[in-house]
Amino acid sequence: MIVIHHNPDCATSRNVLGIIRASGYDPVVIEYLKEGWTKPQLLALFAAADLTPKTALRTTKSPAKELGLLEENVDEEEILAQMLEHPVLVNRPIVCSPKGVKLCRPSEAVLEVLESKPASPYYKEDGDLLDLGDKS
Repeated sequence: MIVIHHNPDCATSRNVLGIIRASGYDPVVIEYLKEGWTKPQLLALFAAADLTPKTALRTTKSPAKELGLLEENVDEEEILAQMLEHPVLVNRPIVCSPKGVKLCRPSEAVLEVLESKPASPYYKEDGDLLDLGDKS
């Protein structure tokens, strides 16, 4: 089973979802901006993806700066607490598969956690050719 923590307003997230579907999967799509996060859920995702709240923090197009989360002295617990209150602070998309959990930025990163790959050539929604390299 493939699970994607998805924001439909994000081009990268839409690209990743398209790659997953083009690879033959019918993923579980979690729109985390609607559903929000729980602390155990985020901690588990971060641990599985080898992330910390600081490394998973979305620093652009989010309230991170206004909330003071970009300051050097801000601790991980404060970032995590703000992520629970403001789900947009979590960078996306995060994909879970039997091969692992990954923050898929750039969108090609999703190929690392998929067994199947899309047929070559595959064009992302922005028209760019997806580099399947030797993974196809």
